[in-house]
Amino acid sequence: MTYAILDLFAKNKKHLGASLLGIIMVGSMVVPAFAQQASTSFSEPVSIQASVAASDCDNAPGPQITLSGAVALAQVGVQLTFQNNVKGTHTFTDTSTVSVTVIPPGQSIQIPKQPVLGGVGGNPYIYVQFVDANGKPLTGEIFLGRCVQGLHDVAASVTIPSTLIADVTALDCSNKGSTISLTGNLALSGLNAKIIFRNNVIGTHEKDVSTTVKIIPSGTTIEFPKQPSLGGVGGNPFIYMQFLDANGNPIGDKNFLGRCVQNF
Repeated sequence: MTYAILDLFAKNKKHLGASLLGIIMVGSMVVPAFAQQASTSFSEPVSIQASVAASDCDNAPGPQITLSGAVALAQVGVQLTFQNNVKGTHTFTDTSTVSVTVIPPGQSIQIPKQPVLGGVGGNPYIYVQFVDANGKPLTGEIFLGRCVQGLHDVAASVTIPSTLIADVTALDCSNKGSTISLTGNLALSGLNAKIIFRNNVIGTHEKDVSTTVKIIPSGTTIEFPKQPSLGGVGGNPFIYMQFLDANGNPIGDKNFLGRCVQNF
């Protein structure tokens, strides 16, 4: 009789252990723990507003120029689409879309004040040209003025190669709805200013001197502020992500991230 009780207890213990294991496994599925990263390369529009000041205009080897100002970035957005099935496999498709701005319009990078020594002496004519990290011109030469007469402020718009990187993490995937978190950054390539000194108007003399200063160092990144939780349709939806420009036009291709509970 004692052996029978012990045998029954052992069997129940096995069932109890299996049940607990099942509870643990189910419990672990309640909280998603996965993330997906998507990236897109594109040309980011930037607006440059710079002030240029000159000193020591009359002395050799030439004046000292100080450049300062700001570079304003164009708006970048993200559109997330939650879809309960791949298009065409069912007659009914439930879709919801959420759009957020990750780089607000006009967000700026300050140009550090940096003195530039150089020139040809004798009150030169001074120009600026904006170039990329490899020295390729992004604008024509912009005439700033003659040294002793004061220099004009300069405004220009250019585009520079950039990369958008977004990290998407699922916070909840249930029949009540899916909830995700979005973070990331915008990585910019370099932007430089080429300062050109000429001892006379272009064409009358051949001698000119130039020097280049950094406005945006290569690899500068702008972090996305962490977005509030974003939600869509329930039932383990398929999730797509699309970067958007300031006018709502697509940047790059739409990214399919995967299904909410399938570790993306």
